[in-house]
Amino acid sequence: MSILENYKKIITDFNQFNKKVTLIAVSKTFSLDFIKPLIDFGHKHYGENKVQEAINKWSEIIKTVPDIKIHMVGKLQTNKVKEAVKIFSYIHSLDNEKLANQLAFEERKIGKNLKYFIQVNVGDEPQKSGVSIKDSDFFIDYCISDLKLNVLGLMCIPPVNQSPDKYFLKLKELADDHKLSELSMGMSHDYKEAINCGASFVRIGSLIFGDRK
Repeated sequence: MSILENYKKIITDFNQFNKKVTLIAVSKTFSLDFIKPLIDFGHKHYGENKVQEAINKWSEIIKTVPDIKIHMVGKLQTNKVKEAVKIFSYIHSLDNEKLANQLAFEERKIGKNLKYFIQVNVGDEPQKSGVSIKDSDFFIDYCISDLKLNVLGLMCIPPVNQSPDKYFLKLKELADDHKLSELSMGMSHDYKEAINCGASFVRIGSLIFGDRK
């Protein structure tokens, strides 16, 4: 199947849920030429996980198609923030105070209001990024109340080889506690479960573009 056929199949799946869900086409590692059929079709939301790759790939095209939105879906290092705020519209991996402080500083410097998801380590996995559940209340309040960041909601990546539903529901409960309406959760292998549990943004790569080399 072509990229567009893959994409349309996923959109058809979305429509069965009868709720608004934003599809982030995770285009990391794929060239702009490869992605172009989706851009020409009119899709607007794309996910990248490296700042320099995003700059090289998207800087020119967003000048001509300004409603395209680039989402940072990978771990963001503080030394990359200055460049990141210029290219990304959404950050899905906000997870520590140092990063939050730097993002607040840099976005105000250039007068840009990014949209944020706070990444929560719902499985308490030491190898994964994300603020811990026990520290999440303080960190969410700090980002919203102290730094005045535009936090839309929460993001998670559940543990592999486990049913993701309980982790998705845990994230939804935490978001509800803070009156946050958006949830970034679900990828190619579990997006239907994520939508069932309240996801409003899903991050899908391989189901659209195929396997990465």
